[in-house]
Amino acid sequence: MTALLNAPDDVAHRDRTLRFELLIVFGLSLGQSAVFSLVNIVGRLTASTPLSAQTSTLNPAASDRPYLDLTLQLLRILFALMPVVLALHLLARDRAATMGLDFRRPFFDLGSGALLAAGIGIPGLGLYLAARELGLNTTVVASALNDVWWTVPVLILAAAKNAILEEVLVVGYLMRRLEDLRWRVPTIILTSSVLRGSYHLYQGFGGFIGNIVMGIVFCLFHLRFKRVMPLIVAHTILDIVAFVGYALLAPHVSWL
Repeated sequence: MTALLNAPDDVAHRDRTLRFELLIVFGLSLGQSAVFSLVNIVGRLTASTPLSAQTSTLNPAASDRPYLDLTLQLLRILFALMPVVLALHLLARDRAATMGLDFRRPFFDLGSGALLAAGIGIPGLGLYLAARELGLNTTVVASALNDVWWTVPVLILAAAKNAILEEVLVVGYLMRRLEDLRWRVPTIILTSSVLRGSYHLYQGFGGFIGNIVMGIVFCLFHLRFKRVMPLIVAHTILDIVAFVGYALLAPHVSWL
C-alpha cells in the first residue's frame, strides 16, 4: 500500500531528474550551440551588411603553424564528443534500450545511409543555393583549413564527429528521454527537428529550414528502424561531400 501511495512521487522525481539531465547534456553541447546560433543570427540580421553578403565558416584554421593547428583540430574533435560519452553513460546506467549504435547490420546501415544522404543532400544543395539567391542565407565556407597534407583526413574526422554528436544526441538520446517523459510522438519529432535546425541558424534561414526537414526524415527513420547508425553514415557522407568537396572545388567553382 505504501509503495502505491509513493508511486506518483517516484514518477515526479524521475521526471525532474530526466529534465535536469537533458538540461545538463544539451547545455554542454548542442543546446548551447543553439543559443549561440540564435544570438549570432540576430547579430547578422541587424548588421549593415546584407545576410547574403555575409559568410559562415564551418572549419576554420586554429593556427598558422601547421602542426599546432593539427593538434588543436584533433583536440576540438575529441572533446566535442564528450557529451556523447556522457549521454551513452546515462542511458547505460538506466539500462535504457539500445539506439542501434552498433555494427550488427553493416550492409543495412551503409546502404540505407547512402540512400538517405542522396535523398537529403541533392535537394539540400538546391535549397541552399535558392536561399542564398533570395538573400535568406549566408555564403557557407565549408572549410578554411590551411592547404596541408592532413587537411582532408581532418575534414573527414570532423564530418564523422558532427554525425556522431548530432545523431546520437538529437535523435537517439533525446527521443529516448522524451519518450521516458511520456511526450507524444509528433511533439518529440518536432522538438528534435527544431533543435537541429536551431543550431544551424547561424548560417541563415536556408540552413534552418533544411535541417528541420532533415531532422523530420531522420526521426521518422529512427522510429521505424530503431537505429542511429544509418543516420550517422548519412550525415557523415553529407558532411564529407560538403567539407572535402568545398576544399577541392572552391578555388575552381565560382558558385560555391
